[in-house]
Amino acid sequence: MQVVSISSLKGGVGKTSVTTGLASAALAAGIPTLVVDLDPHADASTALGVSPDDQLDIGRMLRSPRRAHLADNVVPSGWVEHARTNGANGRANSTALSGAPTSVLDVAVGSAYTGIYDRPDLGRRDLRRLSAVLAGAQDYDLILVDCPPSLNGLTRMAWSASDKVTLVAEPGLFSVAGTERTMRAIQLFRQEFAPNLSPAGIVANRVRSGSAEHAFRLSEMESMFGDLLLSPHIPEQANWQQIQGAAHSIHHWPGDSAKNAAALFDALLQNLLHPHGLAQTGTVRNRSLR
Repeated sequence: MQVVSISSLKGGVGKTSVTTGLASAALAAGIPTLVVDLDPHADASTALGVSPDDQLDIGRMLRSPRRAHLADNVVPSGWVEHARTNGANGRANSTALSGAPTSVLDVAVGSAYTGIYDRPDLGRRDLRRLSAVLAGAQDYDLILVDCPPSLNGLTRMAWSASDKVTLVAEPGLFSVAGTERTMRAIQLFRQEFAPNLSPAGIVANRVRSGSAEHAFRLSEMESMFGDLLLSPHIPEQANWQQIQGAAHSIHHWPGDSAKNAAALFDALLQNLLHPHGLAQTGTVRNRSLR
């Protein structure tokens, strides 16, 4: 089982879109996956089409983590039924379409209640709350934690429970600067709290192919972060809000644009789970932003 936090210091860079894109690729590949929606806005829960009944949301599970009984409180994503019934025009993996036990995409539902833990002063005991909840997650091969866009308590709680951290950045000045600061924060956090935590890499999201500024910033990110900048980059997707609003996965949306984006997330998931030559120190090269 791998636990991967999806993080960003800056809001609005498409962090939740990357989380759900990776979840879509995992479902298509037949990888039993849990998405933990740790952002108080709970956008990932909405996009994943969950319909909770009497289950506890993740905030209330964090309140009493040793009595949370995770397996009783996760909610199946509505995407699973889409995968079984429509086949995404043949794009999804046959294992995912067959209704086999590996067709698992569950959600620990987000809520505003988690906001009580999004403070900068959480102690070591509080930082272990998510780890205690996820102790009951043995049925999953992959856990994706959608973090809030901050470095407060919830993100640090997620990092404490994670094997890897994936950062999301747009190729723009402020986003790249925020990514550099976040990389340094990860280094400090590893030293003090989580020595086994490693950077899974940086996803360049919402890339515009015709933008000279984006091309310049991508080159700058390659110089600053080296192999930590993951490939492929994710282009700006014009219909992404429509897809998320319909609570569909990118793999189950018609059209060539969605098909191409789905293939990119397939490749990105493979590179995230099986990195080749990726540096594990998370060292940021010494280059100032221009």
